Amino acid sequence: MTTTSMCRPSCATDTAAILGNVTVRIRRVTTTRAGGVSAPPFDTFNLGDHVGDDPAAVAANRKRLAAAVGLGNDNVVWMNQVHGDRVVMVDGPSAETIDDTDALVTTTPRLALAVVTADCVPVLLGDARAGVVAAVHAGRVGAQNGVVVRAVETMLAAGAHAEDISVLLGPSVSGRNYEVPAAMAAEVEATLPGSRTTTAANTPGLDLRAGIARQLTDLGITSIAIDPRCTVADRNLYSHRRDAPTGRLASLVWME
Repeated sequence: MTTTSMCRPSCATDTAAILGNVTVRIRRVTTTRAGGVSAPPFDTFNLGDHVGDDPAAVAANRKRLAAAVGLGNDNVVWMNQVHGDRVVMVDGPSAETIDDTDALVTTTPRLALAVVTADCVPVLLGDARAGVVAAVHAGRVGAQNGVVVRAVETMLAAGAHAEDISVLLGPSVSGRNYEVPAAMAAEVEATLPGSRTTTAANTPGLDLRAGIARQLTDLGITSIAIDPRCTVADRNLYSHRRDAPTGRLASLVWME
């Protein structure tokens, strides 16, 4: 896993397989809020370009991230996330952000797919044997509407196999800190079983990572790692619920 002063490695290890005569390695990186150039309240390593930060600072942070993971700025693909279920297949670098999209899939080596979050769940998937990776932005609405399922379906259509897919569910708001009305908790539970929980204050809550993990298991995916960090509790991470306005973390997945 790549480590730098501004990129803390995720809790999942790299996965690898032989594809033809080549060893394919899936790499995953999740950033913290440290090591960038953004001023408060986006300090310092904000990677979201839609939160009101100075565009020059965001561009500098993204360039720094690309260099840190050894790919170069042109080889990181970003999304304009909208809490939907649209999945886009990409086959090469994009100079522009991919609009109205919450999941990216590629079979192209050394092309990193990026998702930005500040409480929602970043879902990083990879099948090293087939040579397919995906990055998904799974907030409450997107997860309810099946964005993770759509991404897996796109991976399978590209040659992946459920039993070979490994997944990292990155840092997000935990069930202990995600209070919602009881009716909302019941509504999400109906479409994303396993999500409903009780907060630290003994009120209705949601644990989206638990619900997504169950959803993935139902799809035949069993290699699932969950980063234990809560964005609300950990001040090294951005949290919209805690600090809005604030910056965004980035989670990347790619093949080498």
